[in-house]
Amino acid sequence: MRKVAAGLMLCVLLGGCSSQAVSDDVDADGPTNAPAGLMHSPSAPPVPIEVPVGEVGTMFDSTPGLVRATATPFESWSQVSPNTIAIHFVTGTPECYGAEAQVTETDSHVVIALRTGTLPEAADKSCIMVAVYGTMQMTLQSPLGDRAVVNAA
Repeated sequence: MRKVAAGLMLCVLLGGCSSQAVSDDVDADGPTNAPAGLMHSPSAPPVPIEVPVGEVGTMFDSTPGLVRATATPFESWSQVSPNTIAIHFVTGTPECYGAEAQVTETDSHVVIALRTGTLPEAADKSCIMVAVYGTMQMTLQSPLGDRAVVNAA
């Protein structure tokens, strides 16, 4: 019993020390000590990274009419061919959940607005809550070239 009490006391002490260490790195009136290039505003979507083509999840086709769809940032992308990219994201099982993507191309960016939600035919089903790494391919109107692939704001 004394060992359990000592262990709990150690956890409390270490927890107190770690919260102090965090507060030392953050200025209450200003930004953290992190490099400016690694910081983004809390409302900004994450910047996806390029990964090799072989890192593929469960394939999803763009499905219009999703129920309870929400904006979902994708985490990474791959260039499959000059005009084809694949985005990689987290969603639910393909038996119940789907994804829809809208692509906007400019001279400097490929902006992808990804939404995930329940498939219309599964709206009244009981679906398990399991995270699935999903992949969706899309064909671009012109070759990707050196354009940046980004999440829609």
